[in-house]
Amino acid sequence: MSLTPQFGSIVPSAVQQALSSNYLVFDSAAGGGTFAKQYLPEIYEQEVERYGNRTLSGFLRMVGAEMPMTSDQVIWSEQTRLHIAYENCDLPGATTINVDPTGAADITNVVSINDTVVVMQPSTGLEAKGIVINSVGSVLTVTLFATGTNLQGVFGAAAADLKLFVYGSAYQKGTSLTNAAGGVNSTRVSVDPSFKQFSNSPVIIKSQYVINGSDMAQIGWVEVATEDGASGYLWYLKAESETRLRFEDYLEMALVEGEKNTNAGAGDYQTDRLPGTQGLFAAIEERGNVQVGFTAAAGIDDFDGILKNLDTQGAIEENMLFLQRQTALDFDDMLASISGGAAGGTAFGLFENSEEMALNLGFSGFRRGSYDFYKTDWKYLNDASTRGAIEGINSIEGVLVPAGTSTVYDQVLGTNIRRPFLHVRYRASQNDDRRMKSWLTGSAGGAFTSTLDAMEVNFLSERCLVTQAANNFVLFKGI
Repeated sequence: MSLTPQFGSIVPSAVQQALSSNYLVFDSAAGGGTFAKQYLPEIYEQEVERYGNRTLSGFLRMVGAEMPMTSDQVIWSEQTRLHIAYENCDLPGATTINVDPTGAADITNVVSINDTVVVMQPSTGLEAKGIVINSVGSVLTVTLFATGTNLQGVFGAAAADLKLFVYGSAYQKGTSLTNAAGGVNSTRVSVDPSFKQFSNSPVIIKSQYVINGSDMAQIGWVEVATEDGASGYLWYLKAESETRLRFEDYLEMALVEGEKNTNAGAGDYQTDRLPGTQGLFAAIEERGNVQVGFTAAAGIDDFDGILKNLDTQGAIEENMLFLQRQTALDFDDMLASISGGAAGGTAFGLFENSEEMALNLGFSGFRRGSYDFYKTDWKYLNDASTRGAIEGINSIEGVLVPAGTSTVYDQVLGTNIRRPFLHVRYRASQNDDRRMKSWLTGSAGGAFTSTLDAMEVNFLSERCLVTQAANNFVLFKGI
């Protein structure tokens, strides 16, 4: 009599249904070995966390806040400069200067007769001071205080790169807004404050994890764990947890990398109608400062150039540096070179180093001029699955973010409010909060919403990033 199969099957009975990596396979040498051995292998039940903590979010939580909004667009206003100044002026005549030679629509001549002005030529260092005796259109007639010369005599007839700013005014005794030459009365220009208006639109972010009811009854052979604390032998719990973690990272990555869709229109839905959203990098490149090719080889000079530029902007005293690894090391090398001659090349005491302890070659903060800087690594720029695998031309190597808050006019509230320079706005109302929605559908895993023999875990968020006063931000890029 014959019995088939004899002695039972030696092929593992478990079927790989959900993923090819759900089960440990020992049915061949390529798979790690064979069960047809004298001794079974020693099996580790737990997964090895070969990449450590894999989540990337946390940057926006460190530097800003999250606030609700109810509209399809968030609009805010930012102050312009207080004092009257014009750049790229030219000289149409010996005593006249044109403050708007290109006829730009957004430039208005608000210089009054009897205003005292400084005219400078940045390329040569030449300058002259005078008083305005006439103002017609965008052309001013200026009498210089230095006798025997005029504007073209100082700067040349072809000067076209001049800067002019008002520093005061001068009137004769007993006069009422008369010009410097003692002519007819003239009314001073009343300067109304102006502002620049910016806006951003939220983007809808979605994700989903689906597992059928049959696979939910399958028990995996490996004990799994994730960064948010999910653990157990059920593989779908790990997959659902990782989908959630990935989605939470996308909530931040979408606001860092986001771009507005300049082709938004009535065409194809996917490419033309989606407005997009302006992320952090795009906002800094459009309205902020970009430092290309920062390196420690130039010493402190490159960084001092950044400070000089910050002086011309808001001059925020405290700033945070979020850097990728090489740029962070460049900062360490730059700071270390400043004190390289002390105690055989090591700075003791100031940074809590001593001869008896391990030398600390990293700097978490420093002060230069009137500014304080706090430096930290940004995991998003170091992770190989995102920007960490890219270096060189135009690569993002770090960002300088001002700390504190700024005052802006809120169009919805109709008042001036204080907000962090960088903050997130998400759609929410009394009936629906779209900051981070998660719900189950299907007929498995506790959901009873349809006849589908599966569990669907749905994720949704609608949000955008507000980058206020981007002129105080600095983006570090490779060269």
